[in-house]
Amino acid sequence: MDKNRTEGMKHEVKGAVKEVAGKVTGNHAKEAAGKIEKNAGKVQNEVGKAADQARDRKH
Repeated sequence: MDKNRTEGMKHEVKGAVKEVAGKVTGNHAKEAAGKIEKNAGKVQNEVGKAADQARDRKH
């Protein structure tokens, strides 16, 4: 499994937690930061998936 997949998942989870914490506390900046981190994690996860697929095609 590509390192980007694991790191991406980590960022998705951290971002989701920040987003919820921001919503609960009414902290719009934290909520926005959580959304950004969550979406960046999704992108990183997809990059990792693409790398895994490319490596699998070579074999």
